[in-house]
Amino acid sequence: MKKDFYEILGISKNADAAEIKKAYRKSALKYHPDKNPGDKEAEENFKLAAEAYEVLSDPNKKAKYDQYGHQAFDGSGGFGGGHGGMNMDDIFSQFGDIFGGGFGGFGGGGGGPRRAKGSNLRIKVKLTLEEIANGVEKKVKVKRKVQAKGVTYKTCSTCNGQGQVMRVTNTILGRMQSASTCPTCGGSGQILDKRPSEADAQGMVLEDETVSIKIPAGVVDGMQLKVSNKGNDAPGNSVPGDLIVAIEELEHEFLKREGENIHFDLYISFPEAVLGVSKDIEAINGKVRIKLEEGIQSGKILRLKGKGIPSINGYGSGDLLVHVNVWTPKTLNKEQKQFFENALNDEHFIPNPEKSEKSFFEKVKDMFS
Repeated sequence: MKKDFYEILGISKNADAAEIKKAYRKSALKYHPDKNPGDKEAEENFKLAAEAYEVLSDPNKKAKYDQYGHQAFDGSGGFGGGHGGMNMDDIFSQFGDIFGGGFGGFGGGGGGPRRAKGSNLRIKVKLTLEEIANGVEKKVKVKRKVQAKGVTYKTCSTCNGQGQVMRVTNTILGRMQSASTCPTCGGSGQILDKRPSEADAQGMVLEDETVSIKIPAGVVDGMQLKVSNKGNDAPGNSVPGDLIVAIEELEHEFLKREGENIHFDLYISFPEAVLGVSKDIEAINGKVRIKLEEGIQSGKILRLKGKGIPSINGYGSGDLLVHVNVWTPKTLNKEQKQFFENALNDEHFIPNPEKSEKSFFEKVKDMFS
């Protein structure tokens, strides 16, 4: 089980942005590779702290993490579902400013040449309620920038292929290295050598690619998933960017979603309410037959356990809540009207709710409990 991000940084869930940044800086300085050469445990803690900060420093990601935990980012956020997929140079390139000039890449060049990363692509995928409930695999066509055939690059002479220019400064902690992106190659470590005629100034061409996206059950509108390495290429020996997939939930014709629960309005006639009836109602995966007892009251809520949306955390499924509404006719013929006029003073038609029957407000309270 993955360790809680707040626990990693040693802060509370109420910590503000300044406290989160301060806690990350403290942890990063403690476990920095320059201070712990060859210490694998320190390197692991350094990566964990970076992953925690990457999520908690972003208000949108923090909100999703607070609601769904690590499941909100497994395979779809953070560092590709786990810090193991991100190397030290990626961390320095994203959060180098946190160190305030105190640290940069690995001391003594131990990190090796820096690999640039291409830009991310963003798309929106529309899902039906059925697709959200069951999970789905979508195939989408995207236009990616890829290196043109025949393009060649050569090592940048400014940074000697490192992608960064280094400098040494004296601090209270001793002599520290800091790094900044190479101004000549933009961080790729390589510059264009031979460019095919169809390529742009970076040696790139646009190419259509069909990408398969596995969407887990239980996603919510606005959630973002990540498909690693399906974004744009960058020049030279680079790592492709990512494809960011934003989820849009399509409105269902009959069902209304509320978190993991589903609501359905069932309208029945007055005779059906009096005599009782069996009804087929809409559910996510087809119709479900339910039996209404004699004398059922308008406003009654029937709860069908487990017929809602699966939890994205894998904690079972929500419920299907059926709201019973007795339909009152607006027009009657002469005989029908006479029948109800005769029934006005009939004791069987005089409202007499049982004490066990809950009020409307009690039913609403139960529905959200």
